[in-house]
Amino acid sequence: MKKFARALALTMTCALALPAFAQEKPVAGEVKEGSLKGKTLTFVSYGGIYQDGQVAALKEFVDKSGVTLLNDGPTEIAKLKAQVDAGNVTWDVVDTADLPPYVHCGTLFQKLDLSKLDVSKIPPGQVGECSVPAMNYGVVLMYKNETYKDNPPKSWADFFDTEKFPGIRAIDGSGDPVGGLIEQAFKASGGDPKAMTPEDIEKGIQKLRDLGPDTIYWKTGAESQQLAESGEADMVMMWTGRAMTAVKNGAKYTPVWQDWLVVMDQMTIPVGVKDTDAAYALLNAYLGANSQAILTEKTSYTPINMDAKPKVDDATAAFLTSTPERIAQGYQQNIPFWVKNFDLAAEKWTALLSGN
Repeated sequence: MKKFARALALTMTCALALPAFAQEKPVAGEVKEGSLKGKTLTFVSYGGIYQDGQVAALKEFVDKSGVTLLNDGPTEIAKLKAQVDAGNVTWDVVDTADLPPYVHCGTLFQKLDLSKLDVSKIPPGQVGECSVPAMNYGVVLMYKNETYKDNPPKSWADFFDTEKFPGIRAIDGSGDPVGGLIEQAFKASGGDPKAMTPEDIEKGIQKLRDLGPDTIYWKTGAESQQLAESGEADMVMMWTGRAMTAVKNGAKYTPVWQDWLVVMDQMTIPVGVKDTDAAYALLNAYLGANSQAILTEKTSYTPINMDAKPKVDDATAAFLTSTPERIAQGYQQNIPFWVKNFDLAAEKWTALLSGN
C-alpha cells in the first residue's frame, strides 16, 4: 500500500509539473532576466546601416539578458572556415548570404535544434536545416509607366516577351548568378523550373541572351536605382529597397509583384561555438516581433516575423514583402538545385556577362 501511495504521489507530482515544463518551449523574442549575465557573444554581419539596425533590434535582448554583445564583420566564409579548422571559433551568430548555410550545412554551420527556437512566425519555406532568415527582401520587376501606359507587363513572362513588350531591359549583373531569374527565363522558354536539369541552365541563359544587345547588366544597387530615376531602362530588375528609394525620389515606375523573387540573408550558428545555448538565445530573441519591427524601422528591410508591425511610411510599407498577399505572390528559387549546380551556373553566368 505504501509503495502504491508513493507511486501515486510521484505520478501526481509529474502531472502537476507538466504545464510548467510545457511553458519552457521558447517564444520568439523572449529571454529570461539576467540569464546571460557575465557572458559575451560576438555577432557578425555586413556592417553599415544594416548591422546597426540588427544591433538596435537586439538591444532589448542585451539589456534584459545581461550579455555583453560584440560586433564583427563583414561575414567572410574563408575566415569562418579558418576558425572552425583551428578549433577556435570566436563568432557566435553569423549573418550570411542565402546559399552558404546550404553549401556548408553541418561543416561550418550547425544543424539547428528547432526545439530551442520559435520559428512559428517565419513565412513558410524559409527555415533551413542550418539557418533561419535574417530579413527578407525581394527582386522585383519595375516597369516604366510612360512606356507601357495601359498595357503594362504583369509577370516575368512579359519581361522576356520583347515583341509584345519592346524596350530596354536592365538585369542584376552585380555578382553570382540569380537562380530565380534563370528559372523564370527557363519557364518563359517553355520549361518547367521544378524539373530543371543542369543542361537546362543553358536554356535559361539563352533566353536572357535573346533579350538582345540593348540589355543592361547593372553592377550595383545604386546603378539600378539610377537607371530608374533617369528613365533610361523600360524594365528594371531591382532589389525592393532600391526600387522603393527610386520611387520615393520620383521615378515613374511601377512594380510587378507576381512571382517577385524571394531573397533573404541567413542567420546561423557556426560549428564549434563555445556557448551554443547562449547563441540560440540570441537567435530566438532576434526572431521576435518587436525585434523585427525595430529592424525594419531602422533599415527598411522586410521583417521575418509575420506578427511584426513596424511603423513606417506608406512608401516603405508598399515595398515590404511580409503581407499575406505578397507572401502568396512570392517565388522561391530551388536552393538545393543551385547549391548542387552552382559552379556550372557561375561559369555560364560569367560567359553571359562577358558577352559570350
